[in-house]
Amino acid sequence: MAVAQELYGTPASRLDSFVSQWLQPTRKWKEEVLEVVRTVEQFLRQEFFHWEQGLDQEVRVLKVVKVGCFANGTVIRGTTDVELVVFLSCFHSFQEEAKHHQAVLRLLRKKAYSCQDLLALGLNDLSVAQGVPDTLVFTIQARETEEPIGITIVPAYRVLGPSVPNSQVPPEVYVSLIKACGYPGNFSPSFSELQRNFVKHQPTKLKSLLRLVKHWYQQRARDIQLTVEQWGHYDLIIRMNPYESVMKVKEKIRQIRDYAGLQRLSFQEPGGERQLLSSHSSLAYYGIFSDTHICLLVTVSPEIQVFVKNPDGRSHAYAIHPYHLILGLKQRIEDRQGLPSKQQQLEFQGQVLQDWFDFASYGIQDSDTIILTKKAAEEALFPPR
Repeated sequence: MAVAQELYGTPASRLDSFVSQWLQPTRKWKEEVLEVVRTVEQFLRQEFFHWEQGLDQEVRVLKVVKVGCFANGTVIRGTTDVELVVFLSCFHSFQEEAKHHQAVLRLLRKKAYSCQDLLALGLNDLSVAQGVPDTLVFTIQARETEEPIGITIVPAYRVLGPSVPNSQVPPEVYVSLIKACGYPGNFSPSFSELQRNFVKHQPTKLKSLLRLVKHWYQQRARDIQLTVEQWGHYDLIIRMNPYESVMKVKEKIRQIRDYAGLQRLSFQEPGGERQLLSSHSSLAYYGIFSDTHICLLVTVSPEIQVFVKNPDGRSHAYAIHPYHLILGLKQRIEDRQGLPSKQQQLEFQGQVLQDWFDFASYGIQDSDTIILTKKAAEEALFPPR
């Protein structure tokens, strides 16, 4: 708060000095963060990937682009989150990107786990985070301070070609975007270089103004009330700044309830899909600026979390073991929601899940969504042969 008081007591003639003293990162710290980023970029550029099940081509990295405040020159002191957009050879259209986005994220996660350079930097919290679009997130440590640095990797279609044009983008680019009929924001990383370059080449005065605006928002954003719902527990009410990270929300929950397990928080907008909240993102990133409800699930390795989406569009989170039977989840749904297991039909990616198969046999992974419907009364129930 001392910094906020200093800002309001600073005359306009001394704002440049305020930005330099309080908001601009030190050169040493910025270089330390960028050194970590260079390790990640090297990992991405040197790897040649091969497709997993259902995919039939080699994946090459065409270009890695830093975006956000570290790239455009408006980073604020203390910022430790860096976002990279990676353009891949396998995306020849927005439709292909949408189709293969999840497979690419799984492949990147698999490759990151085997990268010795990342492991040497304390690779941690590696996961696929739900968002717009979904991303690969993890933390690695700065070499000298050993402070954790959050890295977000976003695969994207290189719609703008080998070089970003300085002139107007060709109309056919936007025509192809409209025809893709994607969810709003899903393809925005393809245009991230335009935004980066626009801010990057602005005068220092404007960048200082952007830093001040960011700082003002962080200082003045009012706390909001979060009602944390957990099956089998009373609701927990906490107050948080929407610009604080989801990690801090988890830390507060851990302090109050003394949890030792892995926490997963999810959020669902009215009429929207349930989203898993990434520890590295803020509540504001998900558009959470007012009092709201979030769901908590605590799991113990090697459990994973899945979302079960009801016919009414609402989703519930369940912790499952990949090698447990589908029938076990149906019984838990019956206990929690009242729908008899014999009347339930569970589907994943168009496949009806059979009671006597396990989750791993269907390729179900952490944070995947399973669709729940009610069987017709006349349907017979037989275990698979």
